[in-house]
Amino acid sequence: MRFLFKTDYAQDTRLFPFGGTRRFWAGLALYAAILVALAHYAPVALSPTHWLGIGIVYAVLFGAVLLRQNADGEGGHAAFWYGLLGVGALSAPFVLDLYFLSQITFVYVYAIAGVGLILLLGMCGQISLGHAAFMACGAYTAGLLQAQGFDLLVTLPAAILLSAALGVVIGLPALRMTGIYLAFATYAFAFIVEEVLARWDGLTGGNMGFVLSDPSILGYSFDSEQKMYYLAMALFVLTLLAGLNIRRSSTGRAFMAIRDSETAAEAMGVNLAVYKTTAFAISAGMAGLAGAVYAHLLFFISPEGFTIFLSINLLVLAVIGGLASMHGAVFGAAFIVVLPQLISLTKDSLPPVVGQLPGLESGIFGLVIVLFVIFEPMGIHGRWMKIKTYFQLFPLYKRGTFKRQKSYMVSEKNR
Repeated sequence: MRFLFKTDYAQDTRLFPFGGTRRFWAGLALYAAILVALAHYAPVALSPTHWLGIGIVYAVLFGAVLLRQNADGEGGHAAFWYGLLGVGALSAPFVLDLYFLSQITFVYVYAIAGVGLILLLGMCGQISLGHAAFMACGAYTAGLLQAQGFDLLVTLPAAILLSAALGVVIGLPALRMTGIYLAFATYAFAFIVEEVLARWDGLTGGNMGFVLSDPSILGYSFDSEQKMYYLAMALFVLTLLAGLNIRRSSTGRAFMAIRDSETAAEAMGVNLAVYKTTAFAISAGMAGLAGAVYAHLLFFISPEGFTIFLSINLLVLAVIGGLASMHGAVFGAAFIVVLPQLISLTKDSLPPVVGQLPGLESGIFGLVIVLFVIFEPMGIHGRWMKIKTYFQLFPLYKRGTFKRQKSYMVSEKNR
């Protein structure tokens, strides 16, 4: 109605008071479907304690949503669907087998690093091909401290702080670089870190690497896939909330001002050196956290696990997921985890002459990425926003509502 008669949301709610109720009951039906799936398809029998825990989660989510809906109908719907997603994530260990659960856990880990890269590239406009080095720093810090008897309460903060300090070190020389020059500088840094890890045998074990044990917090050991899943999910949620709060803060606005035009940002009083270095530090700290969890998931780390290919995968994660939103980190992480699996399945179904070609998987992976960048430059999150807007505005949606992103930033002209 507001698109025809220029009414506001409150007037729409008074005119059509039952519009949100249908969404509410549709979501309730989905909740019920999840319960049915848990009851019939769970790989292990759920005890009364499990059902009590699930019931408490449902009750808390429904209560929060109802209170939020009474205060703000539109916000209530968003909280409801986030609650639905949260229940699905919490229920995953009871429904999925260990293989699929481990894949989702890796999605969380990559998404943690993706949030940091979106802060750096999507918000501040600073490209990096060295995030594998930051992940390596976090992984080796966590592993070496664990070998000394420290638990996650020490190893995770240490991994974040040391990686952030490394981000400051690489951020300072990069203050006068932009674009491809900054990309080459960060790549050179990643190469140096990889060589140091490979040759410092006394500390890192060199190319042989070293083995990690199960992580723990105050004596509680994360010794199963289910426990590691919940740990990775909790750390991802905290990282995502931190990224969203940074985006809404004055620091986030300074980042976006630098991204849009460094000249204009400096004229407005934004200290380019401070905020660029801050962006590198925050992004590197998040990558270090991801590296620490990544090391505990693999139980083994070596320099071969943190090469330039990991940095490229993280860059693909951010671009394919969508640089305009923190949620793009989730879409991008799912993309780089699921796509190789799909390629492997497709390869097995091809004729042997084609399926056994060397480099087929890498070629298909690269081709899909190139096609995605050409035809969907706003990323998966951008496509989701288009679909969402289409249904919100139907039948008044116009094909040109979303414009494709330019291949360069406007501020590139002023540098």
